[in-house]
Amino acid sequence: MLTSKQRAYLRSLATNIDTILMVGKGGMSEQIIKQADDALTAREIIKGKVLESSDVTPREVAESIAASVNCDVVQVIGSKFVLYRKNQKDPKIVLPKKAK
Repeated sequence: MLTSKQRAYLRSLATNIDTILMVGKGGMSEQIIKQADDALTAREIIKGKVLESSDVTPREVAESIAASVNCDVVQVIGSKFVLYRKNQKDPKIVLPKKAK
């Protein structure tokens, strides 16, 4: 679970990254979940977009992927969403510490 400071930090990182995950009229599929899982392992943070032709909302897509690959939904704005999962073996992003 992310704190609000960690979420804000990840949102700031997400502004500079490219959208690499696209969900179209085919909706959610195993291929999209696999692609998200691989990308999160390599990058830790990814940005996705739900095209207008899709039957599902960006929130539904983000939460579905998060549940499938055990990651956190950082934000959903308009048709875009940002997901984060820490790479346990080789972490690239250092999050602000949690308050005690």
